[in-house]
Amino acid sequence: MKQHNGMRPHDIAVLLKILVTKDNWLNKDLANSLYISTSEISESLNRSKIAGLIDAEKRTVFKNNLLDFLTQGLAYVFPVQAGAMARGIPTAHSAPVFKNELIAEEVFVWPCANGPKKGQAVQPLYPNAVLAVQKDEKLYDVLALVDALRLGKVREREIAIDKLTQIFNQEYAH
Repeated sequence: MKQHNGMRPHDIAVLLKILVTKDNWLNKDLANSLYISTSEISESLNRSKIAGLIDAEKRTVFKNNLLDFLTQGLAYVFPVQAGAMARGIPTAHSAPVFKNELIAEEVFVWPCANGPKKGQAVQPLYPNAVLAVQKDEKLYDVLALVDALRLGKVREREIAIDKLTQIFNQEYAH
């Protein structure tokens, strides 16, 4: 039996990508779309299986377990702090997934030279997230919602939990 040495931030991105992918997927598809090596995808799925976040065949994400982890533990396991002003891609409550939900003066961005906004820099959940979200709007939405859980105040967190629940139950259309 493999030993579990703790989850890694990109494990969350892998699970979220599986949830927003409607088609059947292969490890190489996940690797290409997330800009993570195929071997790391395999290891990630093994860690998630041991943690009880995906089934033994590593095909079905346990949505309730993942949502519980995201809402109760993510901010403690993968904390983040806003940094200096930078150009980048809006995240957390600044992302398009929050439009018409909140009006906030502070803007959070994942640093990216060709990003559309300026705001406080926030390190994404994993280094290549910025590349991955530029090609996948649904992945962008869920990673931005996850950042709202990591950074947000009570209202932002409540909205993020509600939207993630909708996405997990496939009641959400981008």
